[in-house]
Amino acid sequence: MIIELGAFALILALVFSVLQTGLSAVGGARRSAVLAGAGRGAALATFLCVAVTFAALVHAFVTSDFSVANVAANSHTAKPMLFKVAGAWGSHEGSMLLWCLVLTGYGAAMAVFGASLPPRLRAYAVAVQGALGIMFLAYTVFASNPMIRLVDPPVEGRSLNPLLQDWALAVHPPFLYAGYVGFSVVYSLAMGALIEGRVDAAWARWVRPWTLAAWSLLTIGITLGAFWAYYELGWGGWWFWDPVENASFMPWLIGAALLHSAIVLEKRGALPGWTVFLGLAAFTFSMLGAFLVRSGVLTSVHAFAVDPTRGVLLLMMMGVAAGSGFLLFALRAPSLNSGGLFAPVSRESAIVLNNIVLSTATATVL
Repeated sequence: MIIELGAFALILALVFSVLQTGLSAVGGARRSAVLAGAGRGAALATFLCVAVTFAALVHAFVTSDFSVANVAANSHTAKPMLFKVAGAWGSHEGSMLLWCLVLTGYGAAMAVFGASLPPRLRAYAVAVQGALGIMFLAYTVFASNPMIRLVDPPVEGRSLNPLLQDWALAVHPPFLYAGYVGFSVVYSLAMGALIEGRVDAAWARWVRPWTLAAWSLLTIGITLGAFWAYYELGWGGWWFWDPVENASFMPWLIGAALLHSAIVLEKRGALPGWTVFLGLAAFTFSMLGAFLVRSGVLTSVHAFAVDPTRGVLLLMMMGVAAGSGFLLFALRAPSLNSGGLFAPVSRESAIVLNNIVLSTATATVL
């Protein structure tokens, strides 16, 4: 019964994310505080519904409910409790639900704590975050549902890859996703600014805390994964640097560049177009990482799936999100103010050089 409740809550979350997008977009366009407020309420409801679904899945793992296909494939009664709980995000389906939990959580946080944002920018950003939620929740509901029951459940589960049953790998994905998906807020704020036609020092001041939070959490996640690869797989030998870590390293590099360019925009009013471009690129590389580790493109002991069909769906979602973002950027770029000037030998020039190095490093890793 708990699993059915979780499945219902997941579908309800998809409905609320549609309301979040529609109400917030119309509220921003009409400058309606009532509609924008209703959109923020829908964002909070979306997160609560996904949280109920995730709690139901964790309960199934903790109680070893092998009538759930995901539990039967990734758990075992003899597993320590830490790895039973971690099994909830140790598979493709469970990890996508974790992605949705973090994505909607950031949307709820922006809705609740974004009072300092201009009303229209806040409404548009919440709408864009809702649109991302629609894509990923629909993908989870229809293509990667972790709540599916088995008609003939086994007596015992198949457990998880022994290499992944490690404390560092147990806590690595939540931190990694908190960083990965945290860049969705930066993407949403960049889209909101482009829709409103306002990219200035104040926008950079709003974006920087979200970028710093996402980048810091991603740093912790990557470090935990690297530490695991060092002592579990033998860093310096065959594995050296796992392809999955490369996939997460690209948004880290772009996020570092974004942090620095946002400083120049905030202090000098310069590089507005480049800063928005990096904001769009950071989450695009996050989505690229999600595609790479689920499509069979990369071979790794902790790639989540090797399913080309679902990989193509993720690639299409990335194309829609990145395509719409960069198309809007291309349309708005000529109207963006070029910003203030700074001396060739200055702190700002050093930051520009830093951005060139980080962007080149990203292209090299890609």
